[in-house]
Amino acid sequence: MGRRPNIILKTEEELERLRKAGKILAEIICELRGSLTSGMSTQDVNQKAERLIRDKKVVPAFKGYRGFPASVCVSVNNEVVHGIPGKRILREGDIVSLDVGIVYQGYYSDTAVSVGIGPLTDRRQDLLDVTEASLEKGIAQAVPGRRLSDISHAIQTFVEKHGFSVVRDFVGHGIGKSLHEDPEIANFGDPNKGPVLKSGMVFAIEPMVNMGSWKTRIESDGWTVVTADGQPSAHFEHTVAITDQGPEILTK
Repeated sequence: MGRRPNIILKTEEELERLRKAGKILAEIICELRGSLTSGMSTQDVNQKAERLIRDKKVVPAFKGYRGFPASVCVSVNNEVVHGIPGKRILREGDIVSLDVGIVYQGYYSDTAVSVGIGPLTDRRQDLLDVTEASLEKGIAQAVPGRRLSDISHAIQTFVEKHGFSVVRDFVGHGIGKSLHEDPEIANFGDPNKGPVLKSGMVFAIEPMVNMGSWKTRIESDGWTVVTADGQPSAHFEHTVAITDQGPEILTK
């Protein structure tokens, strides 16, 4: 039998810290995405992220995590997640996914966004729009009384209706005093399965969507995940609290 997930319910005091962490992180990623231009290197993006994080007096959640060497994951085009910043230069027409996490007073927040460098082809723009909208569809299911897989099912059905595919090998997660808490939150699956959702749960919901096949592989650096068929990918993520009033997006 599988392990029963130990889903931690947050107190109101903890939620207040998570709200503050989410607000700070939203400000960081908003400024970071606005700074992206053709000709920048992905290392330039990381250096900008480190300055923003330092200026906010918070701690980068990713740097040093299991050996990850940077403060932000920068994934370009066919890179799905966990792209390591380096010498790669951003060009017009690229899709760039930014994934950033911080720690504020011992509490984690995690968010991701995909943006185009200059104008994108229609299909690439559709990929971004559908992925972002699928996140909204998933968040809408994050209410007390629903089941965990209702989030997953809403994301998958919306994505596939638009002719794209959902990555299977990487998923969302609970978050709080640790970057990754139970439960894992797949972006695919049947509805009405898994734990019943309760007020006080906090999740990082993060659809990763490919233009072609859902299959992926990991590059030789041991981190960068790419699409198996070389087609582009997009990634959006919010940290979300489940409350009696409905889902509260902490990183909006």
